[in-house]
Amino acid sequence: MDSFDKYEHFFFVGIAGTGMSAIAQYLKGVGKRVSGSDRLFNSDSKMLIQEQFEKLGVECHFQDASGVTSDVDVLVISTAIEESNVELQKARTLGIPVMKRSELLAKLSAKKRTVAVGGTSGKSTTSAMIFHVMEQCGLEPSIMSGAGLTSLQKRGLPGNAWVGKSDWLVIEADESDGSIVNYVPEISVLLNVDRDHKEYDELMELFGKFKSNTKGRFIVNQSHEMSRRLSENKSYDFGTDGADAGFVGSGFSQRGFSISFSCNGVDFSLPNIGRHNMENALATVAVCSAAGISVEECAKALANYEGIYRRTQLAGEKRGVVVIDDFAHNPAEVVCAIKACQSVGKRLFAWFQPHGFGPLKFMHKELEDEVLKALRLDDVFLLSDVYYAGGTVSKDVTSEDVAKAMQGKNSNVMLFRQRDDMLPFLKAEATGGDVILIMGARDNSLSDFAKKVLDSL
Repeated sequence: MDSFDKYEHFFFVGIAGTGMSAIAQYLKGVGKRVSGSDRLFNSDSKMLIQEQFEKLGVECHFQDASGVTSDVDVLVISTAIEESNVELQKARTLGIPVMKRSELLAKLSAKKRTVAVGGTSGKSTTSAMIFHVMEQCGLEPSIMSGAGLTSLQKRGLPGNAWVGKSDWLVIEADESDGSIVNYVPEISVLLNVDRDHKEYDELMELFGKFKSNTKGRFIVNQSHEMSRRLSENKSYDFGTDGADAGFVGSGFSQRGFSISFSCNGVDFSLPNIGRHNMENALATVAVCSAAGISVEECAKALANYEGIYRRTQLAGEKRGVVVIDDFAHNPAEVVCAIKACQSVGKRLFAWFQPHGFGPLKFMHKELEDEVLKALRLDDVFLLSDVYYAGGTVSKDVTSEDVAKAMQGKNSNVMLFRQRDDMLPFLKAEATGGDVILIMGARDNSLSDFAKKVLDSL
């Protein structure tokens, strides 16, 4: 027996985080004892995920080390947990083994027929699509994902994990912390390579290792210049509009909240928006074909794909104004979200909250240039203060700096440092047929903010 198998009680520090919560749910689903803490947990007003965990039998604690006891077999932490954390310190004192989240995921995935989804954008959506198609086609897969699937949330679950009956497992392979090199999947897919946290040379090195670790088929997007360089076999790959690949999409169109296209002579229609979702769907077809599912079966399954949390998710409509909530946080994702929403309404109010001072400093010039290119004449781009989660970081590039740089080239760029200050403006300016797009990451309150925007109209 693997020494790892002997562990029965796992304690997660920061269990409400997306990556941590997925693994926690999975372990609970395979019969392990799971407990954890989060600084956001409150006994008086419980978070939804706290209530969901407790219903699943996951023990929830305040982040005060009270839950770290001698019967804990493994303490699981993320890269965000510093050595000074009281729970980590207590685990050290008690001699409890400590394991990184990515290390644990690698150990779990090594025991399965793993499909690993890599790339700087679209991992959560593509993972969800692959899981959906496999489930619809009877393969009974498991998933650990970076976002909640609507279909699983309807079952009363957080939605970012499911334990199926087969050996198939779908995971996201994260390049931002370098953990992508830890996985040894049966099938891997590389969606794209854009500057996000890391420079291109470093990203290509990581994705190259991702390729070499793959035991079976390695699939890339032939329509993306950087990912194309790592192609193993063009017949495995996907692309759009004449790409030299085994699975090619063409004839893209969007009508309202639905897209359609063809792949290898088969017509597809999905209840999603944006050309990027055609690429995510094509990646899904390429992966599922490697798992023995036909293109026709993929089309049938994707026709009822329900989407995931905060990925061009419709928050609602009021006075003819549509509000859409999205996780976009790097320049490529922001531009994709903007272009997708432009097709929904006549004018777009696109609001963005940067998700940290470090990422903003790294990518602000690219963000400024690419967003300005994407905006139409009447579109409005709105910025608010950087979401700051704490820690020691340089704050020498701010949202105000970005706004000023963009305003020199486009007068329809506005700064509302406090996001609530934007609400009267949107109420006064947005009219029937307009779209308001809410974008940002890490901040768990953004979904509620999207609803607040809707209610204020």
